Amino acid sequence: MGGDHGPDIVVPAAVEFLDKAKDTLLILVGREERLRPLLGDKARHPRLSLHSASQEVGMDEPPSKALRSKKDSSMRVALDLVKQGRAHACVSAGNTGALMATARFVLKTLPHVDRPAIMTAVPAVNGRTHMLDLGANVDCTAEQLYQFAVMGSELVRAVDGLQAPRVGLLNIGEEEIKGNEQVRQAHELLSRSSLNFVGYVEGDDIYLGDVDVVVCDGFVGNIALKTSEGVARLLAHRLKAHFNQNLLTRLSGLMALPVLRAFRKEVDPRRYNGASLLGLRGIVVKSHGGADVLAFENAIHIARKEIQSNIPERIEHEVAAHFVVPHLNLSSVVAESADPLSGTAAAGQQQRAIA
Repeated sequence: MGGDHGPDIVVPAAVEFLDKAKDTLLILVGREERLRPLLGDKARHPRLSLHSASQEVGMDEPPSKALRSKKDSSMRVALDLVKQGRAHACVSAGNTGALMATARFVLKTLPHVDRPAIMTAVPAVNGRTHMLDLGANVDCTAEQLYQFAVMGSELVRAVDGLQAPRVGLLNIGEEEIKGNEQVRQAHELLSRSSLNFVGYVEGDDIYLGDVDVVVCDGFVGNIALKTSEGVARLLAHRLKAHFNQNLLTRLSGLMALPVLRAFRKEVDPRRYNGASLLGLRGIVVKSHGGADVLAFENAIHIARKEIQSNIPERIEHEVAAHFVVPHLNLSSVVAESADPLSGTAAAGQQQRAIA
């Protein structure tokens, strides 16, 4: 029910997804009186079900209020389904702060993970680059940046099939003397780890460098991502304006149309929509609030890939290998003894459910 467009986007995206993914069940969580008219005959689809939720979380609503007073919101109910093992993943376009706070409260973090992180992929000259954190954690310690690197590397290894993803630490320069204290300490930890750490990377390396995972705190990551989105919109605006200047430029635009269309498809942000909340005892994917049908459908596909790859289990194992085995002295890492989320082992079943 969340996002800028709510069910008007989510419902057709779900229908499109079901036509392509034959091994997945979808659970639409929200107000049935709004969902059923949008579904029409598709309401009887054998791999689609509705789950009622009477409340909605506003896009500007404080996370604390959503957590306290919206226990029957579509967001909370969908996360509860994951916790109960009735769904293997949750996809939401709703309030990011509320989703992170509620997911952390309902699902809890994996053992030895201090904080969850938000990770997404962006287009790059050599394919794509994954970035984290993108806004969940404004201030991070060196140990937490190291945790982000481990989680991000494991997700890329699982989803993209890279045996040794190249991990870079975002900084204001490549020289070892540059950066704040946390970044320099994180560099030392990562240099001593078993990750394929390539050292410091700068902002332009996100798109032009030879790196698979870029690690930073949420303050820097969110600004870098939003700046990139603004530059992309600026370029599109300027190109359109120049091609529309006069008859000659319009004709040249028509001649260049096939190239422009191919370029637009390659860098289309909708095809990269879907940010993973890593470090939780369950799979949660955040869609952009303004996503259209294609973009939201892509977010569902990301959730499906993470289910197939058993991402929480793989991250739990990898984090334990780095932080339980005492090859690095990380005094600030606190081990937890809680059991993993019940029901996640069922992710290997033939059919998977996403709420």
